[in-house]
Amino acid sequence: MTQIIDGKKISTQIKEELKEQVAAYKAQGKEICLAVIQVGNDPASSVYVRNKKNACEYIGIRSLAYELPQETTEAELLSLIAELNDRAEVNGILVQLPLPAQINEEKVLNAISPLKDVDGFHPVNVGALCIGKKGFVSCTPAGVIELLKRSGISISGKECVVVGRSNIVGKPMALLLLRENGTVTVAHSRTEDLKTVTRRADILVVAVGKPRMITADYVKEGAVVIDVGIHRDEKNKLCGDVDYPSVAPHCSAITPVPGGVGPMTIAMLMKNCVESVSV
Repeated sequence: MTQIIDGKKISTQIKEELKEQVAAYKAQGKEICLAVIQVGNDPASSVYVRNKKNACEYIGIRSLAYELPQETTEAELLSLIAELNDRAEVNGILVQLPLPAQINEEKVLNAISPLKDVDGFHPVNVGALCIGKKGFVSCTPAGVIELLKRSGISISGKECVVVGRSNIVGKPMALLLLRENGTVTVAHSRTEDLKTVTRRADILVVAVGKPRMITADYVKEGAVVIDVGIHRDEKNKLCGDVDYPSVAPHCSAITPVPGGVGPMTIAMLMKNCVESVSV
């Protein structure tokens, strides 16, 4: 019987734990504050920002919303970030991506203080992850680790394959699995004979960005499959990078889309916000 890993349920558990921690901080006179910056009104970004604000409200974190017009210049955005870096009451700064074409994303993300980089994208935090030092970790890969641990799935000693090598998911995912003593292979668009590589995996994490690319013939019998992708199919239904109907019967455990990894990303963002108090 395949275990369906319930990201909604696990993310709710995490948010309840964080709610208690935030209440304890408030009792000590400490308030946690997250600044969220959105440039333009991309509909998907607006949904993500609203979800983040709702999560803050639920947990008891104060959120500051900066909704800037599409024509905002890079200099104006960098000036706002510098101001928020200097404000002692602001614990975390989040810039919603993507940004308009006139703004360099890398320059903007690098301008956020590593101590307030709750998205875990700053090179200082990425470097800390590489060498096993304390720092903020990218929220989606951190969420995958929580899903595995809280579902009773051991990583230590397991053959782990990550399909995808993005800076936001693939690379930090591989590093986190290594940190948990997994034996890790990173596969990508140039990997030869991908099916042979993925069929070795005890734990297969798919973050390739192609709808339903991973079918049953990519998966070892009894593997754990974590689907990070999210897309709209030709019928406008949500689906992942994994062809769930064909793959699920062959797994020991699998995440659905929606309701798997997705809810964990915001839960781990909230976790980073709470941890920012002790940075």
